[in-house]
Amino acid sequence: MIAETRTVFWEDGQLCLIDQRKLPETFEIVRYQTYTEVAEAIRDMVVRGAPAIGAAAAFGMALAAQRSTARDRQALGADLAEAAEVLRKARPTAVNLSWAVAQMLAHFERAEQQDVALLKQALLAQAQRIADEDVRINQRIGEHGAALVPEQATIIHHCNTGSLATVMWGTALGVIRSAHLQGKRLHVLVDETRPRLQGAK
Repeated sequence: MIAETRTVFWEDGQLCLIDQRKLPETFEIVRYQTYTEVAEAIRDMVVRGAPAIGAAAAFGMALAAQRSTARDRQALGADLAEAAEVLRKARPTAVNLSWAVAQMLAHFERAEQQDVALLKQALLAQAQRIADEDVRINQRIGEHGAALVPEQATIIHHCNTGSLATVMWGTALGVIRSAHLQGKRLHVLVDETRPRLQGAK
């Protein structure tokens, strides 16, 4: 596989996102320390693409837990519910966003820990699992899809499906990448780049 930076990743207690608004002229990693900052980044299209938005929202929920001053499980749950509401409103049409928030809330509800510090750790681990699973799924989509792509195929690529739309690798564009890595010669037509040229990046 090609070495690349994840679009969404956790480092030094912060969520890190590639600022997609500045591409291709400038490559910049922006760091976020609160769930409200993450919601703003989603709303302002710093992060784009349903899978990437979902992972960012999961880490937003983890940040809500990390920054919470709650002393018991019930108070932490209230803080998470508030964060969930803010994050969901950041991009109501992004299905992966609401899915990831629901996954984080469900993980909290299922967790057996009562200790707040342990719950915070469990939520961060769950956000990381959501991000890692996105990478695995995309790579598998690429592998299986590439098997269906004939040599010298012409493929129409529509909208934002590359590695920037996901945590890493890409969905439909991931199939094209995998086919290319298999040595297949392809011709790719990009027919839409809206909004903000995202399908061309």
